[in-house]
Amino acid sequence: MFTEQRTNATANKITMTALALVMAVAVAGCAKDRITTGSVSRSTPKAASSVSNMSEPQLRDAAASLGRAYTQNTKDKATALRYASVLQMTGRVDQSLAVMRKLAIDHPTDRQVLAAYGKALAAAGELQPALDAVRRAQTPEYPDWRLQSAEGAILDQLGEKEAARALYRQALSLQPNEPSVLSNLGMSYLLEGNLKSAEQHMRQAAQAPGSDSRVRQNLALVVGLQGRFGEAEQLARQELSPEQAEANVAYLRSMLSQQNAWSQISDDQKEKRR
Repeated sequence: MFTEQRTNATANKITMTALALVMAVAVAGCAKDRITTGSVSRSTPKAASSVSNMSEPQLRDAAASLGRAYTQNTKDKATALRYASVLQMTGRVDQSLAVMRKLAIDHPTDRQVLAAYGKALAAAGELQPALDAVRRAQTPEYPDWRLQSAEGAILDQLGEKEAARALYRQALSLQPNEPSVLSNLGMSYLLEGNLKSAEQHMRQAAQAPGSDSRVRQNLALVVGLQGRFGEAEQLARQELSPEQAEANVAYLRSMLSQQNAWSQISDDQKEKRR
């Protein structure tokens, strides 16, 4: 029988990847030219589409176009930020970090650059430097909720869950019902194996105005971990093309198949229903 303790251990292992994806939502730029992993500026290829909904060929095209623009002027902040963001979405984490490291050297006091640099460091697993960069970007007298949420996500990965959740609550006081913060809070509970609380916050995030497919994919993960695979697959297929939906469902299954988690949780749920 697959015990709750084993379920929690599996959740802890596979959630690190998902948390990194959700955390990326939190680190945004200034209002004039916001940079997130979920959108690209209007001056980038396929600008009307969400990066999270782009196909792999579209992402490659965007990366190639931005790469050409970046080589023309590596100090151009807007281009470098967009390029680093798309590189992360294509899995080129080390290259994204290299772009942001150089940009941080060129713009050492720019809050937007430091925030994005922190995101790139965290994606590369350099958590303490990421925390330092995000904290340097924050202004205590005029705090940015995005940076609070990003700092919280890094602290979660460092095992400081109470400090992380305090930051999420501060961020929500500044930006009530913000889906990216609610999603990060849900992932915080998932990290400790509290699937019920994780689902509660994830579902609230998914229903909040402005939520995107990444939030719903992480809700699908939480639901799937509890053995409700039909509902998980239905969530994973929302708002995506058939090809992307199949890829997401396959990814969800592959995550849950670690140590046979998918079948083990399913067996456990059947046992509970007897």
